[in-house]
Amino acid sequence: MYDRQQILSELVQSASSKIVLLVMDGIGDAPGERGKTPLQVAKKPNLDWVAKESELGQTIPVMHGVTPGSGPGHLALFGYDPVKYQIGRGILEALGSDVPVGEKDVVARANFATIKDGIVVDRRAGRPSTEESAKVVEKLAKAIQSIEDVKVSFYPGKEHRFVVKLTGEDLDDRLTDADPQKEGKAFVYTQALVVEAERTARIVNKLLDEMRKVLSDEPKMNCALMRGFSKYPKLPQFPAVYKLRAAAIATYPMYRGIAKLVGMEIVRTGDTIKEEFETVKRAWNDYDFFYVHVKKTDSYGEDGNFDAKVHVIEEVDEALPTLLDLQPDVLVVTGDHSTPTILKAHSWHPVPLMIHSRYARKGLSKAFDEYECARGTLGTIYAIDVMGLALAHALRLEKFGA
Repeated sequence: MYDRQQILSELVQSASSKIVLLVMDGIGDAPGERGKTPLQVAKKPNLDWVAKESELGQTIPVMHGVTPGSGPGHLALFGYDPVKYQIGRGILEALGSDVPVGEKDVVARANFATIKDGIVVDRRAGRPSTEESAKVVEKLAKAIQSIEDVKVSFYPGKEHRFVVKLTGEDLDDRLTDADPQKEGKAFVYTQALVVEAERTARIVNKLLDEMRKVLSDEPKMNCALMRGFSKYPKLPQFPAVYKLRAAAIATYPMYRGIAKLVGMEIVRTGDTIKEEFETVKRAWNDYDFFYVHVKKTDSYGEDGNFDAKVHVIEEVDEALPTLLDLQPDVLVVTGDHSTPTILKAHSWHPVPLMIHSRYARKGLSKAFDEYECARGTLGTIYAIDVMGLALAHALRLEKFGA
């Protein structure tokens, strides 16, 4: 199988054009009881205007029928084969939280959860505030410093999320998730996938028990789940591969983490969509490529909150003129995966895609939603090919072959 990224890297040429990749996390949906998706219901005149001036299509993040995590979904959008580069969620959360990760470290993304009679009744412990969660992380850090001869460190994240770092000799990250992934299922321990990881699995499981003891008096955050065990991987660096000065603007640690892992520079921003777009404006002269991440479309999809997802789409639409006024040579609007509110989870559904540039074959589409994208001029493509299209529309690719 040929390496798409390697081919693009050999064709890339320098240019003054600017690219904006706006990722509305989990934007794809499916019609539920209302018979329409949030994108169809939302009042979004700006996104719909851009759709009329753009090429539309839909992406497959990994393979047809395969439900992707956020890591694979983003790697594909950045032009990395998500099957070739399988990255643990822990390292993404850790890097995004500015956690130092060395050769002797294994990190994991952790969730506070609510458990009752051995059953996980809420994987997100009611989505506590970041401040409330940080206090409980501090409680864990004071109570647990080591397991056997392995140092344990805790770092707060956003809302119910935090990072656990294990530091010691001969640790191995080839472990199953200690997370049932759905409510109503029994608490699970990690298991070693190879013999070399059995010691690490034993230490993690002891840590899970210790955390439950420390958290036993908490009304909601009385348990912790762990997943995405990972050591520090090495990937081709985005700026070198594509000859782009790349900026990442994201409010949540994991998405800053994946951007940092591929070599993008993290530009600090506020918590709102408006603040993110204003950050792009302030940094406009310093970069060629802007990855901008909107999280709440996914969060409300996972909560099954149709109206809230609609509201976030409308927030993006209201703030969009800030990006449009910058007149990027290429504007890509898409998601890393679909998160239908009817499923309250990521899904295999294709993801809406819109590419706006002066070279787009425009005029066919009337709005930005799943159905208009399905009939768009781009058709159904793999997400890994989005980067090539963005570079082409930015006139940053030379001709292939004689």
